[in-house]
Amino acid sequence: MAARRVSSLLSRSFSTSSPSPFRSQGRNCYNGSRVVRRFGTSSAAEKIISPSVQVSYTQLLIDGNFVDAASGKTFQTIDPRTGEVIADVAEGDAEDIDRAVKAARKAFDEGPWPRMTAYERSRIMLRYADLVEKHSEELAALETWDNGKTYQQAKTAEVPMLARLFRYYAGWADKIHGLTVPADGNYHVQTLHEPIGVAGQIIPWNFPLLMFAWKVGPALACGNTIVLKTAEQTPLTAFYAGKLFLEAGLPPGVLNIVSGFGPTAGASLASHMDVDKLAFTGSTDTGKVILGLAANSNLKPATLELGGKSPFIVFEDANINKAVELAHFALFFNQGQCCCAGSRTYVHEKVYDEFVEKAKARALKRVVGDPFKKGIEQGPQIDSRQFEKVMRYIRSGVESNATLECGGDQIGNKGYFIQPTVFSNVKDYMLIAQDEIFVQVRRADTNNIVDLAQHRLVNGRFVGVGFRDVDEVIKRANETRYGLAAGVFTKSLDTANRVSRALKAGTVWVNCFDVFDAAIPFGGYKMSGNGREKGIYSLNNYLQIKAVVTALNNPAWI
Repeated sequence: MAARRVSSLLSRSFSTSSPSPFRSQGRNCYNGSRVVRRFGTSSAAEKIISPSVQVSYTQLLIDGNFVDAASGKTFQTIDPRTGEVIADVAEGDAEDIDRAVKAARKAFDEGPWPRMTAYERSRIMLRYADLVEKHSEELAALETWDNGKTYQQAKTAEVPMLARLFRYYAGWADKIHGLTVPADGNYHVQTLHEPIGVAGQIIPWNFPLLMFAWKVGPALACGNTIVLKTAEQTPLTAFYAGKLFLEAGLPPGVLNIVSGFGPTAGASLASHMDVDKLAFTGSTDTGKVILGLAANSNLKPATLELGGKSPFIVFEDANINKAVELAHFALFFNQGQCCCAGSRTYVHEKVYDEFVEKAKARALKRVVGDPFKKGIEQGPQIDSRQFEKVMRYIRSGVESNATLECGGDQIGNKGYFIQPTVFSNVKDYMLIAQDEIFVQVRRADTNNIVDLAQHRLVNGRFVGVGFRDVDEVIKRANETRYGLAAGVFTKSLDTANRVSRALKAGTVWVNCFDVFDAAIPFGGYKMSGNGREKGIYSLNNYLQIKAVVTALNNPAWI
């Protein structure tokens, strides 16, 4: 089950040089006229563990070879535990994207990949999954080192899911087929499901390996070639994963990987005239830009997996202890850097007080520290910009006279560790209630408790109040421009069915949260994007449908 609780996404962030609104003074925090007890966390200032993996691949993967950027430029990828440099990585730009697209085009038009049998493609993907398992420790260590997520999460959940996803898509490779269609008249009609061609893919930094699989798996199963741009914060595991594909026998040019920045490499990929299809995971605002670039170039189709502001609805008959634990998981998982985080928690007024007290108590127990250490639940934020953005929001909450119940400060003096933070007496007009923060900050007001998880900053309206009946909570839960996911907690089958059908969200979890199986489709309603990833529906993103109509001369039957 642990391997199924994984999620995705990218955030837009802004930075501030403003200092923390308060510094730790023992275990107390002064907020206006109220002093609230602080909680203890594992000290991030303790000795940092040195990862047992070498960084061997920092160049671009183009046409089966690791090469320097055409400009010779590099950029630094940073250890979020310390703020220190892990490695210098090739900085791809428009010229490198063009080289990669040309390699992918040649591999598609002239190479063996789309022409080999689907069974042979599936065998290569299965060999790749075996190699992922063989090198699971290296992949997990690189993911933790470059991203800051716990090693336990990377090793026991995300790397196994990486292998599972490629085995799943390997199974689909030889089961993609068209139909024979009856038509009026003497005609034989068939539909062909053809690979779309060169797929451009842009993945985020919060789940680098899983997003790699969500994008690359279905594209390869359908017989396409790929140019993938990594997030500049987390390029290392994609290069290692690409190296394993070469070892598995993937032909040169089928998978090309370019590290670089959005305004240069990302924009060039989205607007390239020889890219046939685009897939992007990230913020809604960036998704709009991506869609415009795709449309204004060659009108390439684009699938977008974007932001969310997911409701987490707890009814009076719910198992409160389980709901509290899942609410905690839904917000703090992956340092809160998760697009489908349950960041609007609605609690029925009859169980509100019990829920609030238990939720606060659970947050106080959360252990923050070096993600390579056993027992650590939460690592650092991804980088300095994300860290500074979070601290700005915390300061805003204090200045708006919200009550800081706990947390709100940096842990240690190195890296980007922040205490899990709980605010109470928050009003809907406050900035911390209006924006998605992509951080582990929980809001509690007089009617409800809501976690403002580490979430994408897209100026989404935050709504969260206690509720009395089903109609009210359905209406309020749908009062958002997003529709990525939702959680419903009740013992009533009738309530679960009614609410899950009424919620305008791509995924609704009932008495569970963040269950991500390879076969379960994922994607959003409204401004949370279009298209679906994972499952059978993801294959549609990478296929063209062609109708072939042949006249029949005196057929025996039609």
